[in-house]
Amino acid sequence: MAQAITASGAAPPTPRAGHYRWLIVALLFIATTVNYIDRTMLGLLAPVLGDEMGWSENDYGNIVTAFQAAYAFGFLIMGWLIDRFGPKIGYSIAISIWTIGHIAHGFAGSIASFMAARVILGVGEAGHFPSVVRASSEWFPQKERAFAIGWVNSATTIGVILTAPTIWLFMTWAGFDWRQTFLYTGAFGAILLILWLWLYSNPRESGKVGEGELAWIEHDPPEKVERIGWAKIVTKREAWAFAVAKFLTDPVWFLMLFWLPKYFASTYGVDLKIVLLPMIAMYLLSDVGSIAGGWLSSKLIQRGHTANYARKLAMLIAGCCVLPLLFVTGVENMWLAVVLIGIALAGHQAFSSNLLSIPPDMFPKRAVGSVIGLGGFMGGIGGMIMAKSTGLVLDATAGNYTIIFAICTTVYFLAVLAIHWLSPRLAPVTVENGAVAA
Repeated sequence: MAQAITASGAAPPTPRAGHYRWLIVALLFIATTVNYIDRTMLGLLAPVLGDEMGWSENDYGNIVTAFQAAYAFGFLIMGWLIDRFGPKIGYSIAISIWTIGHIAHGFAGSIASFMAARVILGVGEAGHFPSVVRASSEWFPQKERAFAIGWVNSATTIGVILTAPTIWLFMTWAGFDWRQTFLYTGAFGAILLILWLWLYSNPRESGKVGEGELAWIEHDPPEKVERIGWAKIVTKREAWAFAVAKFLTDPVWFLMLFWLPKYFASTYGVDLKIVLLPMIAMYLLSDVGSIAGGWLSSKLIQRGHTANYARKLAMLIAGCCVLPLLFVTGVENMWLAVVLIGIALAGHQAFSSNLLSIPPDMFPKRAVGSVIGLGGFMGGIGGMIMAKSTGLVLDATAGNYTIIFAICTTVYFLAVLAIHWLSPRLAPVTVENGAVAA
């Protein structure tokens, strides 16, 4: 087939022109892994800490809710910060804050002090996804962006998988207690900060991107608006399309992160060492979903479909993959439950990879962090409601997850409906009078 010719008469750039942008994906992959190890450690240690400190389900729910509240409001701050100063400086600040919060867990001795540590952690970690999406919008064109984000998003589950071996390494092999484990694993954040400051810059300033790869990265049509401030963002239906979808679907992922270890402990009577293999299997399945979901919409766009068609079709398919969660509580065989939950997690991650790709489809790069911040805020509010509700429901139903899982299967379809209603074409936003300052 003959190669297409651009309006200027030149052949369009090709994705094989260079590969340095994939080093940025690798860096973001590592960053996401560290982020989720720090986020997940408390969830895996919850049975041990609950026994030692006498926590009820509602006490643990309050600690999780404190994280969710800080995470939600932190998104508003961090999204603006990253748009204002760029991902290099903004994410460096975020890494520093969440690492301090992670280490603070090692000094906690009461519910209030654990809540305080989770608040610091939540504010810092809120800067992660605005940085990821902003960096991806700088380094990848629309045709490739969801695939790149899918790879980075898959590291969320790698972080979860590696959390249990990390705890085992420090607590069993090295002989540390849980307090020392929180302190010493804080080194991960410090190393990440050094790597980020050393390796990250935008493509034109890096000095390591060839002309061909730079042409591929920048071959999307030029943006008509340089930046959109908060006053404009909150009036845009396109921003709320993303935010409502995050409000509906983020709580499912938070539920799985914070409650799955407790679910397997209470339902199948397995301890942390035995539950490791089921956790690995479930989260590896979710990695497949994350990468496949991003690949699907990217491939559809490369074949000539609109981003609107590609993103929404991929999200509908992803929502169907979550439906097996309906049958989990009726399953007595642990490994069958692992498969069903793993497929549901794959569906969530496929949905998430495409959802995170939507803001750069509609907004200029220097507004992406703020839009992700608004969505993250709404997702955090939803997660906070889910955390509190889950604790109350489990206390009221003697640990029965049926109602909770049933709700989780419906929210993805509601999210796609909300996106389609608020942004029928996923078209780029229009702003009166040109560029708008923040």
